[in-house]
Amino acid sequence: MQARLYRAVPKACTSLMLVFILLLPCLTTSCRKENKQFLPAFGPRDTVPAMVTDSVTTLISDSGRIRYRILTPLWKVYDKAYEPYWQFPKRVHLERFDDSLRVESVIECDTAKYFTRRKLWELKGNVLIINLNGETFETSLLYWDQRAARIYTDSFIRIEQREAILSSGMGFESNQSMTQYTIFEPYGPIYLDDEQPDSLTMQ
Repeated sequence: MQARLYRAVPKACTSLMLVFILLLPCLTTSCRKENKQFLPAFGPRDTVPAMVTDSVTTLISDSGRIRYRILTPLWKVYDKAYEPYWQFPKRVHLERFDDSLRVESVIECDTAKYFTRRKLWELKGNVLIINLNGETFETSLLYWDQRAARIYTDSFIRIEQREAILSSGMGFESNQSMTQYTIFEPYGPIYLDDEQPDSLTMQ
């Protein structure tokens, strides 16, 4: 009995070794395919966000003073990019405060980028701004240069004033509080309440 058992063991080991050798290429191929599925998740450091945060409500200070409040569903930080920036791909609501912490202007848009070195905002898609005077500004693309304290666009812009006057045109420039602005190619005012002032009075 012992001899038979002794002979059976080598046969079993030989069979297991043979099965393992036959299955090894399959296992190797399977592992390679699995790794390929994960490769797209990795990339150069400048294309991968260093931070991703959702459901964000945050205050941002400038020169030691609270200046902005940001509300957004998603915030991505690319601080390793050649030109570091923040990205807000799913709608953003931004409030700007004056020195007395009053809301000076409200900005909303579909997507936004903030280039941290240049302190430049790029706002895209259904851009809406409301200033302290209650005027509303609507455009598809807007830039906000915080260093130059300047807001501008080359796109079409529509402005509705509290006096029910609608202005529009191509190209626009304003101060940061949106109280002093210029339309480069104006299309002329429209009086929404149909009570246009007499032409003699305007002269």
